[in-house]
Amino acid sequence: MTTLNHTSVSYTMFHLLGIPGLENQHMWISIPFFISYATALLGNSLLIFVILSRRSLHEPMYLFLCMLSGADVVLATCTVPQALAIFWFHAGEISLNRCITQLFFIHSTFISESGILLVMAFDRYIAICYPLRYTMILTRTLIGKIGMTIFLRSYGTIFPIIFLLKRLNFCKSNIIPHTACEHIALARYACNDIRVNIWYGFSVLLSTVTLDVMLIFVSYMLILHTVFHIPSRDARHKALNTCGSHVCVILLFYGPGIFSVLTERFGRHIPPHTHVLLACVCILAPPMLNPIIYGIKTKQIRDQVTLILFPKKI
Repeated sequence: MTTLNHTSVSYTMFHLLGIPGLENQHMWISIPFFISYATALLGNSLLIFVILSRRSLHEPMYLFLCMLSGADVVLATCTVPQALAIFWFHAGEISLNRCITQLFFIHSTFISESGILLVMAFDRYIAICYPLRYTMILTRTLIGKIGMTIFLRSYGTIFPIIFLLKRLNFCKSNIIPHTACEHIALARYACNDIRVNIWYGFSVLLSTVTLDVMLIFVSYMLILHTVFHIPSRDARHKALNTCGSHVCVILLFYGPGIFSVLTERFGRHIPPHTHVLLACVCILAPPMLNPIIYGIKTKQIRDQVTLILFPKKI
C-alpha cells in the first residue's frame, strides 16, 4: 500500500485511536468518561423532567434551561459512547459517512448551546432591566420561535460542511488520533485543496460562537449598569444572584474551549494527547456540571427535585 500513489487511494473507512500515546491507559481513562456520561444523562434527564412536569417552572428562564439540558444530552451522546467503545473494545473503526454524521451533530449542537446561552443572557437582561415587562416580552410564542431559530441556525450553518467534506478525496491516511471526528481534523487527510473548508469553518465560528460571546458580554455590561444603579443593597444582591448560575455555566462552556484553541495555536510542543484530552473536557464538562450548578444555585429547582426524590409521606 505504501508504494501506491496517494491520489490512487480514497479512504472510506477510518480508525479512531482514542487518546494517542496513552493507549495503555485507556481502561483507566474510561472510568471518568463513563462517570461523566452517566452523571450528564441522569442530571440533565432529571432537570428536563422536573421543568416539564412542574407548572411553577414553566417560566422563560427554566424553559431555556430545559433546551440547554437537551442539547447537553445530545452533545454527550454524540461523543462519549464512541470513546468508550474505543477504550473498552478497541472499536475505533468508523466509516466516512458515519464520521461526517458525528461531526455534524457535534458542531451543530455546540453552536446550539452557544445560542441558548446567549438567549439566557438576554432573558436575564430583560428580567433585571425591564422586570415589569418581563412576561409581556418573553411570551410562550416568542420562546418557541427563539428555540426554533437557535436550532435552524446551528443546523443551517453546519449543513454545508457535509458537502464540503464529501467532495474531498481522503488519501493521506485513515488513522485519526482522536476519540471523535472533527471537521478540519478530517479535512486535513484529503489531498484536495481544503482552503474552502478552512475559511468556511472560520466564518461559521465568527458568525456564531464569537458573535454570541460578544453579545453575552454586552448583555452583562448592561445588566451590571442597571444593577449598580439600584438603591437597595438587598435588591442588588438578589439581582446578581439570579445571574450566578448562568455566569458559571458560561465560564464552564467557553473557558475550556478558548484554552483548547490557544493550546492548538501556540502549544506546538504540547503532547498530542493533551490536545485530545482538552477537547474531551470541552465536551464532557458542561453536560456533566450544568445540572449540578443549576441544581445547587437555583432554589426553585432544588426544591422541586427534593419533592420528586423525597416525597413527603402522608
